[in-house]
Amino acid sequence: MNDNDRTIVGLAMLAHAMVHTFELSIPILVPVWLAEFGTTQAAIGVVVSAGYALFGIGALPGGVLADAYGSRRLIAGCLLGMGGAFALLGVAPSLWVVALALVLWGVAASVYHPSGLALLSKGVTEQGSAFAYHGMAGNLGIAVGPLMTTLLLLVLDWQTVVVVLAMPAFAAALVALRVDIDEAAAVGADGAGDARADGGVTSVSELVVDSRTLFSGWFVAVFGVVMLSGLYYRGVLTFLPDLLSGLALFAPVEVAGESLEPARYLYAGLLTVGMAGQYVGGKLTDRMENARGIAVAFGVLAVLALAFVPASAAGLGPLLAVSFALGFFLFVVQPLYQATVAAYTPPGARGLSYGYTYLGVFGVGALGAAVAGVVLQYASPTALFVVLAVFASLASVLGIVLSVRGPATD
Repeated sequence: MNDNDRTIVGLAMLAHAMVHTFELSIPILVPVWLAEFGTTQAAIGVVVSAGYALFGIGALPGGVLADAYGSRRLIAGCLLGMGGAFALLGVAPSLWVVALALVLWGVAASVYHPSGLALLSKGVTEQGSAFAYHGMAGNLGIAVGPLMTTLLLLVLDWQTVVVVLAMPAFAAALVALRVDIDEAAAVGADGAGDARADGGVTSVSELVVDSRTLFSGWFVAVFGVVMLSGLYYRGVLTFLPDLLSGLALFAPVEVAGESLEPARYLYAGLLTVGMAGQYVGGKLTDRMENARGIAVAFGVLAVLALAFVPASAAGLGPLLAVSFALGFFLFVVQPLYQATVAAYTPPGARGLSYGYTYLGVFGVGALGAAVAGVVLQYASPTALFVVLAVFASLASVLGIVLSVRGPATD
């Protein structure tokens, strides 16, 4: 890589890691907010869903803004907005202010993926390595977010913790504003960077036409897969720290006068295993039919959902085995459906198709948090994992359908 490549990749890695650090710190704070504000799981589920929904809904307009104003500015705005939202959390006197802060975080975070991926695709010449490093940084944030939040909660109150988490975002925003990069260094001089050539849209009418074209084909089934994946992802991760902490196996432990929460460390470990899942899923995209991989991986996730509650009652060994398998397969599916999007969409609509992908995963998928909260409030953990198994089973069926149908873009 040249200097411009390295600078762009470094900036994208930093921002990507921070987006997911904030994203996965939120479930660790859910049990704290339940106790702090004396609210219900259903109410917390709706509040968290609002922030997570905007994280996905903003992906489409975020892509349009990146084309209009440049990715670097948008990434800087994303970092400033996320830091400001968590700073607001630090002075939140009620659940209503928590909801406002999470909504602001969702709006700010939503612009990262379309702007960051556009920057890598247009500014970096060695794109294969760039996307690999970018994905690894995101996974690092996914693992570090809950672990860092857990460790900070050992010595600080939660309001101070969220402010501490906000500080690096402000520093990173300053870096983004000051770095000198050529955002279009990898765009050819032959017009390859034209908005229509690389899948961008320049008007509302073009957005409508391209969207209609996408959803008139088999991309609609792929979109179904990513929505179900998002519902499962949010549904299982949002309340998992709270569910684990309620088990006798993970009762708080006093160490040197401090109360340790073993459930939070298992949660962080589960997400760390997900890094290996991402790596394996990426390798599988080159070694097997992606739709078949989707069918198998989501089938495994359905089985793991049904096995979770019995495993928690069977003892520490079975619970750890199911938990780590869950973390592994939860992230195996991501490279598989990302590659499948490319297989079922024309190159001219590729950018738009990934915008809809993030809308499905993070936007529609955010409803998983609300669904989980309501099911836990009015039913039971067993009922929740049955619902999750249904999500995964439907995604597996769609994978089978796509495998039989074959790519639509041959």
